Amino acid sequence: MTFRSTLALTTFAVTAAALVPTSSAAAEQALPPQCSGTLPIRCHFNVAPGNYQVTVDLGSPDKAANTSMSVEARRQVLSAVSTGAGQIVRTGATVNVRVPEGQPTGQGGTGTSGLSITFGGSAPAVRSLTVAPASAPMVVYLAGDSTVCDQFYAPYAGWGQALPTRVGSGAVIANYGDSGESSGSFLSNRALFPTVKPLIKSKDLVFIQFGHNDKDTTSTAFRDNLARMVSGVRERGGTPVLVTPPVRRLFSGSTLTRTALHVNSRGVDLPAVMRTLGRSANVPVIDLTAKSKALVESLGASASQSLYLTREKGDNTHFSMYGATEMSKLVVQGVRELNLPLVPYLR
Repeated sequence: MTFRSTLALTTFAVTAAALVPTSSAAAEQALPPQCSGTLPIRCHFNVAPGNYQVTVDLGSPDKAANTSMSVEARRQVLSAVSTGAGQIVRTGATVNVRVPEGQPTGQGGTGTSGLSITFGGSAPAVRSLTVAPASAPMVVYLAGDSTVCDQFYAPYAGWGQALPTRVGSGAVIANYGDSGESSGSFLSNRALFPTVKPLIKSKDLVFIQFGHNDKDTTSTAFRDNLARMVSGVRERGGTPVLVTPPVRRLFSGSTLTRTALHVNSRGVDLPAVMRTLGRSANVPVIDLTAKSKALVESLGASASQSLYLTREKGDNTHFSMYGATEMSKLVVQGVRELNLPLVPYLR
């Protein structure tokens, strides 16, 4: 099923960067029928769960614009695009739709069935919008906790919520991160790994990040839980990728504490267990613990507050949208270093 709204009433000449109207006298036109509002512009398409290709022409024939795009529960898919008067930029993304649309267990809310698209930015302008089923995209499934998930309400944000802005059409992020989950609970909850596993296809990637909620998990149990996920992904023909957990913002002087680095109450160095499993089972490992430690310690105790919700909530674990974005950049850095199959799709 394809939903199409093409608003242009004038002829467009195509350049490498944009679609530019040949007539400067073109009048501003109405939004697509599935859309309403001005700041932001909100659109909704009654589609079934699945993956969809969204193609959009951003800009206005007679005024400057600045337009970003998010979908579903605050999932960022396009950073703000600035256009001059008369400049129309064609862009797009492959997006994942599921029910519920935020966290898989419905924490925070279940959203609205179908595909919700929000165009934000300082002066959003949309000229045309097409939503069509995606043709066999590479899917990157995310298995993780609240630092990964699509957080329903601001100011909370997971790095998986920001990751799609770094991924171009043809690949899609399916975020099954869920607040409060440990390596064991993610395996046992039927809305989580038991739901994800049957969806995995050959050559799909599954990023697996746990540790924040494995505060009392033994080394053996943690390793075994992760190994079960790895085996399950491989049974489906997918590629598992272990992601060590990002640090908490807990300082002792100028350095982070053992708790910040995920040494749990039993003295288990959880990231070290993940690294060891990666070596022994030949699983790629993105060491987000090391990368985020370097970032947070380089910023110091004061400046690093902006990455977390320290000021807003007194929370040194969960990220602001800025922090989620910075963490997603570190994940992408790891993807490039490992030369994972996602690399050709990165923006």
